[in-house]
Amino acid sequence: MTSDFNKRLVATFRVETKERLAAISAGLIELEQEGVEEKRREIVEAVFREAHSLKGAARAVSMSGIESLCHAMESVFTILKQQQGAPSPALFDLLHRAIDFIDRRLLPVDAEPDPAGKSRVRELVLSLEKAVAGAPAAPPPPSPAAREYPPQEKASPADTVRISAGRLDSVLRQAEEMVTAKLAARQRAVELGEVSAALAVWEKEWKKVRPALRQARKARAAMAREDQAGPLGKLLEFCEWSHSTIKSLEGRVAQLATAAAGDRHTLGGMVDTLLDDLKEALMLPCATVLAGLPRMARDLAREQGKEVELAVSGETVEIDRRVLEELKDPLIHLIRNSVDHGIEKPAARRLRNKAERGRITVTVSLLDSGRIEIVVGDDGGGMDPARLAEAAIRQGIVPPDGAGRLGEEELLELAFRSGLSTSPLITDISGRGLGLAIVREKVENLGGTVTLLSAPGSGTTFRMVLPLTLSTFRGVLVRAGDQTLVVPAAGVETVARIPGSALRTVENRETVELGGKAVSFARLADLLQIPRTGKGGDDGLIPLFVIGSGARRIAIGVDAILDEQEVLVKSLGPQLSRVRNIAGATVLGTGRIATILHPGDLLKSAVKGAGLPSAAAHSAERGEAPRKSVLIVEDSITARTLLKNILESAGYRTSSAVDGIDALTQLKTEEIDLVVSDVDMPRLNGFELTARIRAARELAELPVVLVTSLDSREDRERGVEAGANAYIVKSSFDQSNLLEVVKRLI
Repeated sequence: MTSDFNKRLVATFRVETKERLAAISAGLIELEQEGVEEKRREIVEAVFREAHSLKGAARAVSMSGIESLCHAMESVFTILKQQQGAPSPALFDLLHRAIDFIDRRLLPVDAEPDPAGKSRVRELVLSLEKAVAGAPAAPPPPSPAAREYPPQEKASPADTVRISAGRLDSVLRQAEEMVTAKLAARQRAVELGEVSAALAVWEKEWKKVRPALRQARKARAAMAREDQAGPLGKLLEFCEWSHSTIKSLEGRVAQLATAAAGDRHTLGGMVDTLLDDLKEALMLPCATVLAGLPRMARDLAREQGKEVELAVSGETVEIDRRVLEELKDPLIHLIRNSVDHGIEKPAARRLRNKAERGRITVTVSLLDSGRIEIVVGDDGGGMDPARLAEAAIRQGIVPPDGAGRLGEEELLELAFRSGLSTSPLITDISGRGLGLAIVREKVENLGGTVTLLSAPGSGTTFRMVLPLTLSTFRGVLVRAGDQTLVVPAAGVETVARIPGSALRTVENRETVELGGKAVSFARLADLLQIPRTGKGGDDGLIPLFVIGSGARRIAIGVDAILDEQEVLVKSLGPQLSRVRNIAGATVLGTGRIATILHPGDLLKSAVKGAGLPSAAAHSAERGEAPRKSVLIVEDSITARTLLKNILESAGYRTSSAVDGIDALTQLKTEEIDLVVSDVDMPRLNGFELTARIRAARELAELPVVLVTSLDSREDRERGVEAGANAYIVKSSFDQSNLLEVVKRLI
């Protein structure tokens, strides 16, 4: 989503929150005064729905504090629905304090976040939980002055300051821009060295002609009657003057070269130190992402009747905060995959002589060259290549006669194909065939690689190798045609030079033997569709670099391997935000702009062009998605706006309904290809809406996707029984998941 849309969405959320808070507050006041039990239950039901809708809206804009408080208030209202009699005044005071806190302290505004907000949210949530348990409500909080400005002892000035991560990001980006100045200083020093070398060559040539000049001077002296200012005399004088002048310039250039080398060294050291310090300030331990994984694995296992232990090591390893944020989704997908598909139920594990409790491990370790390795493994049933092949054939990813030509490694690679699933049911945990495809996409977008090892009955292991930080990285400079290009070093397995005679043609594709294995070969100029200027280096050898791993390795030939250096990534702007094979651009020390290549895209292009034995080679190019119509059924305007933007950005036409009754009315009069519906809505909820759609003969085949915060096993089973095609839980909502599900269903 764009920043402009984000601002509009948050603005919409603020308006909706104000309205719902006002409704809850008015309902509480009415409830406290109402004496009729039946009327009191109606009021409680109304404020419960308002809190539930506000919680869903807060989740849509990632306002976790508001979401937590609304969830706690929901619990209180649930108890009130089951009890008779009026609640205590103290409980009303507590609920009103929670509402006031949301309104005054948690609503997003154009200001710095409140540092005391999180602790105050925890206090309020704890008080509400105690109220649900029957404990006395917490006393009113102390006055703001006493709470926020406690008396302090005299102390020396603080040696730390609080600064937002956003400001640090901005300073880091400015510091990273200095890498260009560092590279330019290096280039100037190199150029001055070249000038100094050229002058040294001139000096050698001068020494060769000095005897001829001496003879010319003797000849001039012998010509006594010749005018001393004649042409020969002037020429000799000019040569002498030129020699002395160039000698002087040679000295000055030598001094400048020495000074430039010193400046380059000083500037380089300062830039490196500044960048290292800022990157260190933005480094976070992996524990910030890994800490929640054991609990998530436990909850998923309990829902499926399994026993799972998740062990984490390497939590103290520090990574760029931006990399950590991008790693959340891949790790969640891998853990879910291990719990859902890998670990067996206790009875099945006993039959295989395994411990009843399955084990998942997550290991983080540092590698050389500023890279990090994350390994996620389990001791479950492993992946069956035959089942993957059957699913690929069934879903049209591989032709029926193509699976037999694939080896075991290539069959396992099918697991990363988008849309491939061996599960018959689409839920929030499995069945969409998206998890591993998202993992590979996320990792490759970070400039990393992911590989898979699996043995039936013994478990599965995923290995991700990623850069420690973003924006700057080590890049390999290559030349193809008349262009200088950069390949991220993290994506390059090796570089080499081979004689042209080493190329072989196997099954109509070029291959080369590297490390005792045949590797498919492609030329970079052909992949990028730029003219070739030669077939190899000046010595007749073909320079190449190897990308990918396992069955997806490919050697890419270039005209020259030029250098390896630090590279600063420059965005291509929103107009060229995603161009195939291109990851960005950079400014070289010479001032020229060089294109940064995307290793993952290069691999896909090579697979398509070189005919690698991969499932991707059998996929037909998809045309532009047709303009299908999607009906969004959601009572929260914030969540409705978010879903509308996601779907319309993907090319779908959308219409909206505020509840199930409104949706049924529109379905009778409009052509709708798919329904995306919330579950908890007034008048007619999502389960009832789905059942009514399935009962109608003209709508029975209409796909229905339920997007809800109800995440229990019973709720999912109820959704399946009602006839929903997919069940997506908002707490794990990912827009790419939604779009892939919609694409599969219509």
